[in-house]
Amino acid sequence: MNKELVEKIKSNPDYQKLISTRNSFAVKLSIMMLTVYFLFILLIAFNPSFLGTPLSNGSVTTIGIPVGMGIIIFAIVLTGIYTKRANGEFDDLSNSVKNSIKEH
Repeated sequence: MNKELVEKIKSNPDYQKLISTRNSFAVKLSIMMLTVYFLFILLIAFNPSFLGTPLSNGSVTTIGIPVGMGIIIFAIVLTGIYTKRANGEFDDLSNSVKNSIKEH
């Protein structure tokens, strides 16, 4: 790819919007996931008996199992949210940049 084309792409307002929007969104989702994960780790560190509490009398399943599954489901949901937005808004901006470069 030649430098002129690279500079055209970098100066395109849709490209700049794509980069800033995508990065901002990715950082927000990452912070959400890290917060949930570290809260789980802090719970393990400071109150492990809570996660070891059975769900009901005589049950072998503890509270930790659904909490752990909830964290996994939360990660899957965040991935789905990112994928939906990437396949919509981010792809539209990317296609806009490609089309504007082809026209020039």
